[in-house]
Amino acid sequence: MPRPSRNEISRRQLLLAAPAALLAPAPETIPESVLVHEHVLVDFAGVEGDSRARYSLDDAFNAGLPRVQELKAFGCVRFLECTPNGLGRDPRLLRRLQDATGIEMWTNTGIYGAAKRAGVPKYAYQETAEQLAKRWIGEFRNGVEGMKPRFIKTAVNVFPFEPIDVKLLTAAAITSKETGLVICSHTNGGGPAAMAQLEILDKLNCPARRFVWVHAQSEKDHSYHERAAQAGAWTEFDGINEKSAAWHLECVRHMQSKDLLAQTLISQDSGWYRVGEPGGGRFNGFTYIYTGFLPQLDAPVRKALMVDNPRRAFSG
Repeated sequence: MPRPSRNEISRRQLLLAAPAALLAPAPETIPESVLVHEHVLVDFAGVEGDSRARYSLDDAFNAGLPRVQELKAFGCVRFLECTPNGLGRDPRLLRRLQDATGIEMWTNTGIYGAAKRAGVPKYAYQETAEQLAKRWIGEFRNGVEGMKPRFIKTAVNVFPFEPIDVKLLTAAAITSKETGLVICSHTNGGGPAAMAQLEILDKLNCPARRFVWVHAQSEKDHSYHERAAQAGAWTEFDGINEKSAAWHLECVRHMQSKDLLAQTLISQDSGWYRVGEPGGGRFNGFTYIYTGFLPQLDAPVRKALMVDNPRRAFSG
C-alpha cells in the first residue's frame, strides 16, 4: 500500500480535529435567485405613528445596505420587500438600496389587516372594497414615489373573519383581476383561514394561482398545505431560521413527496430596521437561507424554490 501524501495526512488530521466544520454543507450560490418575503424596515406603531418622522432615511439606508449587499455573493437578483403601507413601506429607501446594490427591490400595494389592525387607516372602514381597490389600482398604474408596486400585501387578523378582513381581501381580488398582481395574504387562523380566503376569491372569480398563503408554516396539518396547492394557490413557508429549519425542511419535503413542490415558496421573513428602537434595533441578515437551509436540499429543489417558482408566482 502506498504511503499517504502530506496533503492526505493533513486532511485526516483536520477531519479529526474539526469534523463538524469540514462536513457541514457548503453555502449555496444560486444564480438568478429571488427572495420572496423579507423586510428592510417596519414600524409597528402603524398608521397613527407617522413613521417618516420617527426615523432617518440615511440611518435606515446605512443599516440595510450591508445586509442587502451581501446577498449578491449568493446569486440573489431580486428582493420582494413585504412591508405594507401603514407599517413603514418606504419606496424611497428601496430605490436607494436598488441603485446601490443592483438587486431589484420590489414594493407592494394594499392594506395589511393583521397586527391588531395597526396598519389599517380609518378610511378603510368607511370606504367600500371597490373604493379601496381603486386606490390600489391607482398605485399600480401611477407608481408610489417612483416605484411601481409588483404585488398586493394584505392580511386577515382573526378567524372567523371580521367584516374588515373580508373587505380587504375583496379589494385585493378586485385589484388582482384588474392588474394581474398576486395577493400575498398574511394568514392568521392557519389552514381553515386559508381555505376560507380561497372560497371568497373563487366567488369573486379571482384565480387561486394569484393567491399566496403567507405563513403556511403556522399550520401543522399538512393536508391543508396540500389542499391549497392542489387548488392552484401558492403555499409559502416563511420564517426560516436555525431554530425552525427542521420543520421547514419537513414542509418542503412533504410537498415534494406529494408532487406539489411547483406550488411551494419559502422565505425567511427576516430583517429589519425597527423604527422606534435605539439605532434601529437588531437588524437580522438575509443569508441563512443560502448558508444553512438550502444546502440540505437537492439542487433541482433549490432551483425550483429560489428561481423557478418565484418567477411563476409573481410573473416576472
